[in-house]
Amino acid sequence: MSDKDKRQKGIELFKKLVEGQERPPAVGRSAIPEKFSRYTMEHLFGDVWQGDELPLELRSLITCTILVALNREAEQRIHFPGARNLGVKREQLEAMIVHAAHYAGWPCAASAFRVLGEVWPVEED
Repeated sequence: MSDKDKRQKGIELFKKLVEGQERPPAVGRSAIPEKFSRYTMEHLFGDVWQGDELPLELRSLITCTILVALNREAEQRIHFPGARNLGVKREQLEAMIVHAAHYAGWPCAASAFRVLGEVWPVEED
């Protein structure tokens, strides 16, 4: 697959992940160099996320788990709704956070539950 094809597949997947999410301020987007953005679309979303070995829902849940373990709240705000867009159930995210708490620490889980509540309120289920 060409880089152009990977980029297009990456852009399509990224759009699906962020569908319905509020766009970040333009200042934040302009701070990302074009080359890094290209790598993100072509390699990460256009290649790594496209493998046949794992379904997208599982890749998303794995990504969310890593972001919880690393306490990356900003990225959780993107990937928790993205997981929802891909069909991951809220109950699965909650169970993952509880599980991760025992390995990554209670504060990481508490932060993740706060972010989940912000981006996916319970009343929206």
